[in-house]
Parts: sequence; structure tokens; C-alpha cells
Amino acid sequence: MVRLITHNLLACHAKGCTTNNFPLQFQDVSIELREAEFNADFIRGFLPRLEWAALVGAARQLGDTSLPAEQPEMVDDEFLQKLHHVLLEIHVEEGAMVCPNCKHVYPISNGIPNMLLAEHEIG
Repeated sequence: MVRLITHNLLACHAKGCTTNNFPLQFQDVSIELREAEFNADFIRGFLPRLEWAALVGAARQLGDTSLPAEQPEMVDDEFLQKLHHVLLEIHVEEGAMVCPNCKHVYPISNGIPNMLLAEHEIG
């Protein structure tokens, strides 16, 4: 399923697409909010792995403006709860992700992204 924790790791790998291929842009999406158990230690541990600007941009594309533009130095429980919500509770059910460079479209159906490339698209 496409959650922003997953989206933050995805880049386009189409043949010849090696620059400006991250983050993929959401297009014509429908989302569903699903509650997930909060684990502060998990969120705190995952924080250094995030591409912050990409995460904030993706969240805003999906209508969530709860995260600050800059990653805060001080992390409190309120911030961790907001980050948990953005990473784990927003689910993209339908739509697409589009490469900002080559414009390759990765469809999302029933919450599953199709990241497979045709043979002629493999580098």
C-alpha cells in the first residue's frame, strides 16, 4: 500500500532517468485515513532516514499541512504524533505517481503501486 513512509523511498528508475527522478509526484489520487498504532521509538528511529522536503511536499499534495517546512531540531510527542499520522495513517488508494523528470506514470490501484517497467524502459 502507498503510505508516505513508502513514497519517501521511491524514485523513478526508467531507462535514462537518473536526475530529478525523486520525489514522485502524486496525480489524481484518492486517499483513505486508517488509524495505526503509535510507536514513538519507531518514528524517532525512522526520522533520520527521511528526505524531509520530499515528505512535506508529498503530504501537502495530499492535503495535509501539519508538518513544518523545516525539520525541527527538538522532537516532542506532539511532533511525533503528527509525523506518525503523515507517515503511517494516510493511505493512497487510487491514482498515480509521476516522475518529475521523464514523466513516467506509475499507477496506483487498490493501494498498490505498479513500479514495474516495460522491457524497453529498463536501463
